[in-house]
Amino acid sequence: MELKMIKKGWNRNEMAQKVALDIPDGVYVNLGIGMPELVADYVPEGREVIYHTENGLLGMGPAPEVGKEDPELINAGKKSITSIKGACFFHHADSFTMIRGRHIDICVLGALQVSQRGDLANWSTGEPGAVPSVGGAMDLVAGVKTILVITQHTTKTGKSKIVESCTYPLTGKAVVDCIYTNLAIIDVKPDGLYVREMAPGICFDDLQKITDAKLNRYEQ
Repeated sequence: MELKMIKKGWNRNEMAQKVALDIPDGVYVNLGIGMPELVADYVPEGREVIYHTENGLLGMGPAPEVGKEDPELINAGKKSITSIKGACFFHHADSFTMIRGRHIDICVLGALQVSQRGDLANWSTGEPGAVPSVGGAMDLVAGVKTILVITQHTTKTGKSKIVESCTYPLTGKAVVDCIYTNLAIIDVKPDGLYVREMAPGICFDDLQKITDAKLNRYEQ
């Protein structure tokens, strides 16, 4: 498949909006570093979502205005944030007790690879000299009820990120519930990957050609 085909599809903001639309009202959500952070900007008006950050805050608000940052108020990615009315601050260990105790409903994470069984690799390529960056990901995939992944469908060189089996060190086995890429939304089911929606200009056959894992269609 030509690289020009891979460049089609939704942009990062449109991908984040797709994820946000699938987050129901009244849930507790942890957003990973990078593209997952964009999801908070697209939650529909009137829908309440309480954001958790593992460094000790439940009730994370939007980024502050330039010049009004509080250096002591940051998220897990060390970015300046605000807190909403009624927010709670707590010890780092208590934050992970919330995660490990399955009190967080949804987590949105990035990915290096996702397998057709829902295995996730998102912390290291395993290459010699690679800098490990696991953060709280292993706790999150083990303790959060629903794991959503947002990622480009392919690498910059055109290799599929959705694979039959992960070749990078795993973050967790069979933990991913849904994958949102620039080309499609793919549900992870016990019997395989099912394409729920494709970006404009993308057809199923072309999507399968650039995806290492086998894709399935929902019955019409």
